[in-house]
Amino acid sequence: KGVQTLLDAVCAYLPSPLDVPPIKGINPKTGEETVRKASDDEPLAMLAFKIMDDPYGVLTFARIYSGKLSKGTTVLNSTRGKTDRIGRMVLMHSNSREEISEAYAGDILALVGLKDTITGDTLCDMGKPVILEKMEFPEPVIEKAIEPLTKADQEKMGMALAKLAKEDPSFYVSTDEESGQTIVKGMGELHLDIKIDILKREHNIGVNVGAPQVAYRETITKATEVDYTHKKQTGGSGQFARLKILVEPGEKGSGFEFESKVVGGNVPREYIPGVEKGLQSVLGAGTVAGFPVVDIKVTLLDGAYHEVDSSAIAFEIAARAALREALQKAGPILLEPIMKVEVVTPEEYLGGIIGDLNSRRGMVSGTEIRGNAQIVNAMVPLANMFGYVDNLRSASQGRAAYTMQFDHYSEVPRNVAEEVMEKYAS
Repeated sequence: KGVQTLLDAVCAYLPSPLDVPPIKGINPKTGEETVRKASDDEPLAMLAFKIMDDPYGVLTFARIYSGKLSKGTTVLNSTRGKTDRIGRMVLMHSNSREEISEAYAGDILALVGLKDTITGDTLCDMGKPVILEKMEFPEPVIEKAIEPLTKADQEKMGMALAKLAKEDPSFYVSTDEESGQTIVKGMGELHLDIKIDILKREHNIGVNVGAPQVAYRETITKATEVDYTHKKQTGGSGQFARLKILVEPGEKGSGFEFESKVVGGNVPREYIPGVEKGLQSVLGAGTVAGFPVVDIKVTLLDGAYHEVDSSAIAFEIAARAALREALQKAGPILLEPIMKVEVVTPEEYLGGIIGDLNSRRGMVSGTEIRGNAQIVNAMVPLANMFGYVDNLRSASQGRAAYTMQFDHYSEVPRNVAEEVMEKYAS
């Protein structure tokens, strides 16, 4: 009920595409801004906004912003630099489909069987390329280990997880190198629960699920210099590399930055990529509890080499050892994901809900009234939000609801960090 009324209101009250400014994009060849008007006469530009697996093939849902699209046309995926041929085109009407041969600016349609297109890609005219605004997908903040109940389901599970990951770019699948377990990562407990339910319900795959794990990160708090020499002599040519590096905290969200300030050929230019490779290999496991290291800047200041014994691999080994030593000296800390939580509750439960959020190390930023409900806004560590939905239901007799999304990473308090280190050390 109400769907038709809503659609009529959209037509009546929301602006037409002709009433709003034309969409802006980037020319991938020149990097300059380009504009596409909402017109059939403009070059083709459309955005793939959803991928869905289907018995008849993969469905790519797209919205055409400009130009027109015909069956059999070859289009450029400007985001990936690949081409694709348009086969079947359908308009989706709930659970029925209407085959079409042409579509125009403003149309939303589904394309059947595109191979290399994923959510957020731009499809456009071969001769007039454009990249529309890219979709940014956040890093996962929670992970679980899963395994099939039977060996026979192992391959089936792998294929089903690959399809789910293609449909949802915020859902990640990886394999733990040490244990060989399959790890699924996502944006919250409910997100992963839904994916696991899809495996069971739609793909008929029974799975065992491990306890959720928070995606902690590590970083450093102070700058430090390390002068490291790697020497190894085992008959014949040996290994020699000396590096002097400066490791310092980077900007929030910068990840890893590397810069070389070596002058005079003390470290030959051909060895510098080996140095960077060695540094990056250390970032996957920090010195606090083995979590990925983020937001650091490494500057190569100086070094030395030997005409015979030096090689790219020697400098890679030296870089690894130098960075490990630097991380231990640079005041390493543990970071945890902080979630932006919004709770909608009747007023009589407000005090209890705020008290519960505070007990979860939450920082309540304010409350507001929306209709006859109270809205509580808070920042809460993800580690303390597991099982919150059940607590909220019992505290409000099932009348309150909440939403949460990742906001930022923040330093873990010392006492909590010690618990985390102890847990992962064992």
